[in-house]
Amino acid sequence: MSSPILQPVVALVLWSFVMWAWLYATRIPAMRAANAPLDPNLTAADLAKIVPPQVRWKADNYNHLMEQPTIFYATALALAVAGQGGGLNAGLAWAYVGLRVIHSLVQATTNAILVRFSIFMIASVVLLILAVRAALTVF
Repeated sequence: MSSPILQPVVALVLWSFVMWAWLYATRIPAMRAANAPLDPNLTAADLAKIVPPQVRWKADNYNHLMEQPTIFYATALALAVAGQGGGLNAGLAWAYVGLRVIHSLVQATTNAILVRFSIFMIASVVLLILAVRAALTVF
């Protein structure tokens, strides 16, 4: 099965791995610099006290990419299976992916909360429109 909507799906998966690499490229040196113990009893809160905020931002964003995008993946795959993965639906999917990439870059670099939240809300509306279009297709 080939559908144009699968391209943004794969693009977001690959972007998630970019953020994963960036997370470890910054976290490991920060933990070494802080002489952080490799203690399995450390909680996320303990770790947050050890690494600088600029390092945590990448990890926070990676976690965010494991949350709402799951709805995107399910919606896009449903549209692909239903044969409705082209046209406006593919365009909306690309818009969602682009907004999530911008969201990642903002969160990982400046973490300007109002900017980040605005991008997140716009992306959420795009995803909602895509989900409604999928619902109209399958119901």
